[in-house]
Amino acid sequence: MPSTVIVFTQRGLEELSGLDDLEPVLVDTADRSTWPERARAVVTAGESTDGVLDVVQAVDGVEVVQTLSAGVEAWLGRLPDGVALVNGRGAHGGSTAEWAVTVLLAVRRAVPGFVRQQDRREWREVGSPGLQGAHVVVVGAGDLGEQTRARLDGFGCTVTLVARTARDGVRGVDDLPDLLPGADAVVLVVPLTDATRGLVDAAFLARMKDGAVLVNGARGPVVDTDALLAELRAGRLLAALDVTDPEPLPAEHPLWDAPGLLLTPHVGGHTAGSDERAWAVAREQLLQLARGERPSNTVGETY
Repeated sequence: MPSTVIVFTQRGLEELSGLDDLEPVLVDTADRSTWPERARAVVTAGESTDGVLDVVQAVDGVEVVQTLSAGVEAWLGRLPDGVALVNGRGAHGGSTAEWAVTVLLAVRRAVPGFVRQQDRREWREVGSPGLQGAHVVVVGAGDLGEQTRARLDGFGCTVTLVARTARDGVRGVDDLPDLLPGADAVVLVVPLTDATRGLVDAAFLARMKDGAVLVNGARGPVVDTDALLAELRAGRLLAALDVTDPEPLPAEHPLWDAPGLLLTPHVGGHTAGSDERAWAVAREQLLQLARGERPSNTVGETY
């Protein structure tokens, strides 16, 4: 008997139809008449968390909430007992890693300054440190971290991966105080959890060496915004941010004018084919559930 899966968009219905083991049902969070009595899984593609939770709590038999995103901070600690959280890990790692390398290379080759010179029709040669031979510390050793390391290897960088706990080829977060002074760049690709919120505080930034680059492709609250602003205004560090705290960034926020900052509007994972990749990952996770397996993207406590 196929597993009933609740979706909230026509796209979801189309993506999960035609599979013998899955029976997608299109639901409107505001119309209880569309809610089935039982379902095994719920797939959310960015709908209101509260609205989806209402469905999860009302429908019998829900075992899994599947997100299309890798980031799941809005769901942590909110699901009923017995309901597993499964994310979209593997769908966005390549494009986010691509963003991280793009902005890091741009900053290390002084590209933002050259763009401003072009706007002023000013021809002025400026040297830059480049990326070849740089030591890059990547905080986050999941799919995003591994994909970032693979791309940086091609530029001749020395890459150190850091996770909550050490394992083969990965340093533990407790090693960061020793690693930061020797890093030319620090790339953040961790989920937002109680352990990572505020991880990059004034003390963390103070340990980074002069001229180092902080790249945040994780979530805004991983970084203390005021502490980073202080370092940027002092001219001691450079940064590239795809995420901010607050987000979206208000027009009057001082980050817009911070020196040495390259800012993008949370587009790291937004490339052609990203939706298709996300639904492909979701399908595989749901098929694992239908086969009686534990979905491989079940959210745990590591990063």
